[in-house]
Amino acid sequence: MTPSARVQAAIELLDAIIASARDGGPAADTLIARYFKERRYAGSRDRRAVRDHVYDAVRRVAERPESGRAAMVGLARERAELAALFDGSAHGPAPIVDGEAGAPAGIVPGWIEPLLAAPVERDALLGRAPVDLRVNRLKADPDRVAQHYPEAARIAGLPDALRLPEGSPVEQSDPWKWGQVEVQDAGSQLISAACNAAPGMTVIDLCAGAGGKTLALASALGGNGGGKGVLIAADTIRSRLARLDPQAERAGATFIETLLLDQGHEAGALESLNGRADIVLVDAPCSGTGTWRRNPEARWRLTPARLDRLVAEQARILDFAAPLLAPGGALVYAVCALTDREGRDQVRAFLERHDGWAVERIEAAMGRAHGDGLLLTPGHDGTDGFYVARLRRTV
Repeated sequence: MTPSARVQAAIELLDAIIASARDGGPAADTLIARYFKERRYAGSRDRRAVRDHVYDAVRRVAERPESGRAAMVGLARERAELAALFDGSAHGPAPIVDGEAGAPAGIVPGWIEPLLAAPVERDALLGRAPVDLRVNRLKADPDRVAQHYPEAARIAGLPDALRLPEGSPVEQSDPWKWGQVEVQDAGSQLISAACNAAPGMTVIDLCAGAGGKTLALASALGGNGGGKGVLIAADTIRSRLARLDPQAERAGATFIETLLLDQGHEAGALESLNGRADIVLVDAPCSGTGTWRRNPEARWRLTPARLDRLVAEQARILDFAAPLLAPGGALVYAVCALTDREGRDQVRAFLERHDGWAVERIEAAMGRAHGDGLLLTPGHDGTDGFYVARLRRTV
């Protein structure tokens, strides 16, 4: 592919990504993979260059642009070398004409900016993310695993965490092949640690998804020869739970139980567990505003109406999670979101609806107290953005 053809390919991909974001279709990575699967002639350098063009354009634009060309023209207005590739050649884009508007630059969609938690550093929301690992204590010791990664840094307050530079080829390393490490953002690891899971406990991961935090909880229950306990991973989406099984096998966490729930009828399916759990983790569906540095196109998918639906769903999940706790048990609520509606305000509303609960402060080496919980942000903590709170059942 010529350099101009790479720009045109990026424009075509951006058109597909824009349409998919508008219609709730596949993510950008999926679309890019499909695009090149159908174009075998593109070499590795071509694929890398096109991908860089696409994501440079996506990161630059906060509001969903009108077209892929508008997104790329906006980027080209800032990069003379890129503008020169709009040359009208056989497989390249048509020249940029005088007065042609490019998509404006921005970090945060205008409608959501007033909803973000006050300490959020806007400019850090799209920074490049490092590669964080969690050592699996079911199979390994952090100090020994660290010897395999001489470039790794330890993360204060998270003894099982290692931080590698962006783009590190983890899956080529022996600890990965042996199931001794998992790729997991340090903020996500902190949420699992905030559960304070210990051997012998009954723990329910109520929105388990593919099980990243479930595996961390398993490590806490059974690592270092621990006595395990009961660990239930529940979710309403079968395909997500199906992805947990091979990961649990690889990690040696075969004692995890999975529970498929019927959305809207969860309380009935969980009734036999009421009053039995020592810990319930609600890692609720959310806007994903805390993960924009990994998924910048998510800004193009979020709408006020979708946020309203997510806030209502979070409250509903908290309400059927509460009865699962035994007296003295801990309800840990978390979202990878930075809007106060999903974090601080959601916890306050729960406490207003339910008697017999007390806020328990989370002591951590990262994050900042915010409302009744802890706020983590990319700028302050070097993690994805999260809000997490721990509530103790008192009766």
